[in-house]
Amino acid sequence: MKFLEGNLVAKGKKYAIVIGRFNNFLGDQILNGALDCLKRHGANMDDISVARVPGSFEIPLAVSKLIDANKFDAVIALGVLIRGATPHFDYIASEVTKGIGHLTLKSGIPVTFGIITADTIEQAIERAGTKAGNKGWDAALAAIEMVNLCDNIEGKTK
Repeated sequence: MKFLEGNLVAKGKKYAIVIGRFNNFLGDQILNGALDCLKRHGANMDDISVARVPGSFEIPLAVSKLIDANKFDAVIALGVLIRGATPHFDYIASEVTKGIGHLTLKSGIPVTFGIITADTIEQAIERAGTKAGNKGWDAALAAIEMVNLCDNIEGKTK
């Protein structure tokens, strides 16, 4: 039996990060978490590009353009959505999730999901690096592993 796995080595790979500016007081924390993860796992900071978009709804388009540029091994999608008093949160969270999933399957390039979807500001704060880890770090780690798993499946690694 052969197990196919991706290692956690980011060296030699190119990563793009798309981050929504809305709720940037938390977005900056998850961006820093993602950058820290990539760096600690061997990525060269010159091999990382960060695209800032107005909000989470714009993330899938920026991801699509980065994939089309054919310069990146993985794209990390980051943002912060906090439920308000209207159904707006549900529409945005649903469409962004669908868009990212579609782009991953269509392109064959790993696109990882580091978008906090929280009912309260307190929940969002916890997911941005206090009690519940840092979703930016988690998404970057998933990107590293998926890039290497895809390479393994395609026979690009030994």
